[in-house]
Amino acid sequence: MSQAPAPADDRPVQSTWRPPHPVAPAQVLWPLRRGSLDPTLRFDAGGIWRTALTPHGPVTIHLDTRHRGEVRSTAWGPGAEWATAQVPELLGADDDWSDLDTSGHPLLHESRRAHPGLRIPRTALVFEVLVPAVLEQKVVGADARQSWRTLVNRFGSAAPGPAPAGLRVVPPADRWRLVPSWEWHRANVDPARSGTVMRATRVADGLQRTVARGRGGPEVTAALRSVPGVGVWTAAEIVQRAHGDPDTVSVGDYHLPALVGWALAGQPVDDDGMLELLEPWRGHRQRVMRLIESSGFRKPRFGHRAARVDHRRH
Repeated sequence: MSQAPAPADDRPVQSTWRPPHPVAPAQVLWPLRRGSLDPTLRFDAGGIWRTALTPHGPVTIHLDTRHRGEVRSTAWGPGAEWATAQVPELLGADDDWSDLDTSGHPLLHESRRAHPGLRIPRTALVFEVLVPAVLEQKVVGADARQSWRTLVNRFGSAAPGPAPAGLRVVPPADRWRLVPSWEWHRANVDPARSGTVMRATRVADGLQRTVARGRGGPEVTAALRSVPGVGVWTAAEIVQRAHGDPDTVSVGDYHLPALVGWALAGQPVDDDGMLELLEPWRGHRQRVMRLIESSGFRKPRFGHRAARVDHRRH
């Protein structure tokens, strides 16, 4: 990847990455998006706008995906150099699908053929992935996304550079630590979830160091789960995005077992059944999940929906 030298002022840092394989940036980064109004990620006709709190400070980065065979990046802010250098990693440059055999299942095989640019993203930023994952614990997704928007808009910082209106940078761990209880309540976050975030803020540096241990795995998951309130599901959601884990499955999800069951076996299953169906692809199970989600397959719509709970009424 070619990159411009670091600027001495507020001018942007620019880079161009020419991947040796197909990459579909919007598909790759879709799991990072917390709803259409996510204040940290925006898709538009010209590409992708993303904000982040890097080890060197806040950044706004724009990925121009209109040029065939290359991704052109422009970044603003103290974290601009870090963010542009991290673009290949972010877009799954090291996510090797060559050993994944989908020939035995038509849906997976067709999805892989139709989406050759699909990869597992790796943000390498643990805490900014942890917070929205915790907010999504045991609540309807729409409510979690609203809580995320409320808190980032209230306590995040302005996005550097010429960012689109509404983009914000996530707060650092020490800023999350100062969020008072009534602000969590106002954002419809119950004490169990806010307490988990607060406990994580105290060990944020240690959690960030797990990125150096690779693309997930039992050791990384165990480190994340050492935070009380971070369970199997939450740890999986984190390693899939921050570490780029290609295998760990989000056990305990309200929707995934039925989706996997209907897609792979034509019937609903529970968590154990989901893991049994995915076992032939161990080492690639999260890749298989992404292929199912990207295929457009939808499970039959019947049964109970998850209940919505307004914690602000308590």
